[in-house]
Amino acid sequence: MFEFSWLWAWLLLPLPFLVYRFSKPAVQPVAIRLPKLPDGIGQQQPDTRWRKAIMAIAWCCLLGALARPVWYGDPIEINPEHRDMLLAVDLSGSMSIEDMVTSGGDNIDRLTAVKQVLNDFIGKRKGDRLGLVLFANHGYLQTPLTFDRNTVQEQLGRTVLGLIGQSTAIGEGLGIATKTFIDSEAPQRVIILLSDGANTAGVIDPVEAAELAARSNVTIYTVGIGAEEMQQRSFFSTRTINPSQDLDEKMLANIANMTGGQYFRARNPQELENIYQLIDQMEPINTAQQTWRPRQELFRYPLAIALLFSLIIAIMRRRHG
Repeated sequence: MFEFSWLWAWLLLPLPFLVYRFSKPAVQPVAIRLPKLPDGIGQQQPDTRWRKAIMAIAWCCLLGALARPVWYGDPIEINPEHRDMLLAVDLSGSMSIEDMVTSGGDNIDRLTAVKQVLNDFIGKRKGDRLGLVLFANHGYLQTPLTFDRNTVQEQLGRTVLGLIGQSTAIGEGLGIATKTFIDSEAPQRVIILLSDGANTAGVIDPVEAAELAARSNVTIYTVGIGAEEMQQRSFFSTRTINPSQDLDEKMLANIANMTGGQYFRARNPQELENIYQLIDQMEPINTAQQTWRPRQELFRYPLAIALLFSLIIAIMRRRHG
């Protein structure tokens, strides 16, 4: 968007005409009187219309520079304060169990259900910095904290089972997530940890990682995922089993309580979605925003043109007097 910051400057546009119209011309005394002019002096002077036109253009350019033309870019919304939130997702082998029953009656594996629900959750976290930590045999930072929610969604969508082993290093996942907050200046720092098992790998105990998070003012919400009943077919019959028998709910609840968070249980995609909606309410999105518009000053261009035409006028006067 283009506009003039000092639009009043254009009120000076008729000033040269007013000076020319109402001021008295200067009268210079004739020093020499000749009965006959030398050859060439009495010839008609060159047409001054071009000179007047150039002077008018130069004056308009000067006023254009004085009016401060500015080009404003598209508005950019920024959040003066933001929340840092890390999503720690279990990629152990048990996440491949197809015990998550959708509303349509279809069975999908646990990781697919997590991806579907988390994808919608990430899309709604406008104004927050999000990051993604994955853990199995070891934990690692997949996506550093960023305002780019699309990048986090893409990185989550590319995760595959077996990428970093089959075990469950919950302590390492928490430790790496907490370490990511070291340079964070956000007033709120949150970890949402999702797992379907117990800590079976890694060099950091989950309780020790939770203590470190508590000292760093990090709140941890834990989610235990997996159905409690599943029909397993054999060659001769079908039996009911508990696919979540390895889930350490006591440990997950303890981690959450130590940091002022909460533990949730998700037995199907609907419960998982409800949990993330509840977390969304407990950690509301920051709606305070400021709008900034990039601006570019353009006065240098009409000013340069005015100087160029002034130079042309000076040359014309020197040549023709």
